[in-house]
Amino acid sequence: MNGEIIVKEEPGTPRQPSLIELKGITKSYPMGERGSVLAVRGIDLEIGHGEFVAIMGPSGSGKSSLMNIIGCLDKPTSGVYRLGGRDVSRLGEREQARLRNREIGFVFQSFHLLPRATALENVELPLVYGGVHAKERRSLAMAALESVGMTDRAKHRPSELSGGQSQRVAIARALATKPRILLADEPTGNLDSATTEEILALFEEIHRTGNTVILVTHEDAVAKRAARVIHIRDGLIVSDEQPAGR
Repeated sequence: MNGEIIVKEEPGTPRQPSLIELKGITKSYPMGERGSVLAVRGIDLEIGHGEFVAIMGPSGSGKSSLMNIIGCLDKPTSGVYRLGGRDVSRLGEREQARLRNREIGFVFQSFHLLPRATALENVELPLVYGGVHAKERRSLAMAALESVGMTDRAKHRPSELSGGQSQRVAIARALATKPRILLADEPTGNLDSATTEEILALFEEIHRTGNTVILVTHEDAVAKRAARVIHIRDGLIVSDEQPAGR
């Protein structure tokens, strides 16, 4: 299976370009004297504007390598990756960093907040890297905190926040640059069930505002909240479907 969802179109209907388009993507890693290991084995995948997608797979399946390529954190060994119609698979490191800052917000399992910075200062970080001046930076960061219900914790440091609050700050940081894509790697892995529900509801709300949301998870209950679930095994897409009831 090539990972594409086929939509029947009326004759003469212009095809809308996908936001994310992977063609023949492979990724290999050197393994010393043993040569190399092929983590991704020729994936074809399209993700449209405004989709809510979960990527699942066991440890070693290649899902993390695929996530890193989609997030422009790593380059494919071969194949073509187009983001918004632009071939980004061969961009230099500086161009990829600029693209990540503008187009992609990242959320991680371990939050990755700076311990000595306040919630507001943490949210400001991608804006600092993007060269946004201080006044606008503060305004955008506060707006992002408001969108996740955390303005009352703006001056608190991570040690003063619960796990759920820390993840909300991390999500605000991901949204601060107003990216088109929110890419979340096991975002509920360190949270209890009640907080997991709150964070997933927040992702659903972010999706409803128009963002493309991609969750990487090993949990069925989390994946089923997405409108599309892609299963990866041995570096290949083995299924691409909508959860029952969607």
